[in-house]
Amino acid sequence: MTQPSTKPRSPNFSSGPCAKRPGYDVAQLDLSALGRSHRSALGKKLLGACCTETARLLGLPADYRVAVVPASDTGAVEMAMWSLLGPRGVDMLAWESFGAGWVTDVMKQLKLPNARKLEAGYGDLPDLSQVNFDNDVVFTWNGTTSGVRVPNGDWIADDRAGLTICDATSAVFAMELPWHKLDVVTFSWQKVLGGEGAHGMLILSPRAVERLESYSPPWPLPKIFRMTSGGKLTESLFKGDTINTPSMLCVADYLDALKWCDSLGGVQALIARSTANLKVIEDFVAANPWISFLAKTKETRSNTSVCLALDLPEDKVKALVKLLESEGVAYDIGSYKDAPPGIRIWCGATVEKSDLEALMPWLKWAYEQVKD
Repeated sequence: MTQPSTKPRSPNFSSGPCAKRPGYDVAQLDLSALGRSHRSALGKKLLGACCTETARLLGLPADYRVAVVPASDTGAVEMAMWSLLGPRGVDMLAWESFGAGWVTDVMKQLKLPNARKLEAGYGDLPDLSQVNFDNDVVFTWNGTTSGVRVPNGDWIADDRAGLTICDATSAVFAMELPWHKLDVVTFSWQKVLGGEGAHGMLILSPRAVERLESYSPPWPLPKIFRMTSGGKLTESLFKGDTINTPSMLCVADYLDALKWCDSLGGVQALIARSTANLKVIEDFVAANPWISFLAKTKETRSNTSVCLALDLPEDKVKALVKLLESEGVAYDIGSYKDAPPGIRIWCGATVEKSDLEALMPWLKWAYEQVKD
């Protein structure tokens, strides 16, 4: 096969940190807060805008709260689990490495005696009909390392007694989320919006706030996890008064990403971009029998972290990944270290469809080079 002549304009297909938005230019950022305190009026205003603009663009219910928290999506999930879990049983859902990590934290760190895990291997989902909504439920909406997502929120009970805690870091701004079914949602800036790392977003429903104000965990809470004072929610946290010092440069970068989302028409436009990107790969897979989706069913295919299996041994897959990187065609597309050997191509909204279209012939070319 002749080597393709057209390369992607951006070869960045990493699943995190993800590609910056099209047209991104650091010189366009509002850097007025650099060198200023995050406690200053300006700092609080910009951090507050991170919360209010997130809520507006996502179309959150008016009584949901949004906060900027430490330690990326991981920090946000840990804050929720350590602060909220305990008074009820908890169902832990896992079908890839990050979900499995939350299982470990609940069962081996918090050591909750009334926890049960519902697991599935890479490519599958657990039996969602077995979830007990009298319990709290912790799950990832989209398995970033498996490319497997829940198809929708129909399986979540509207009359649930427990809380739903959803790690949605590679789903927010790319997939439809039924907010009324989700009591805690977490994500990080460096995923779908292509922002910078180290900061997380925590979204709470009124039911989650009620739990925070009525329940005190029996274990000590580190300072960066504390969301209440004197039994009441620390409301200032949800208005930009962060627990610890954030990067105001990263704040400027996130606000730029939100502005870009708004300029395209909001979340629906970003969902459409991600879906169109997935279609490029779907068409390619349909035409090439040597490559397949890790997700077993079409309904559970991620439109962000697209995970693919190849009919090659692991060493050949690694050679393919290395070859594409050496050609400057695709960076960071190897599968996650705990996942089955394969490739993972980020298809979130910051990736241009034209770049994926340019990548597909190179995938076929690289396969032909390494298969023998």
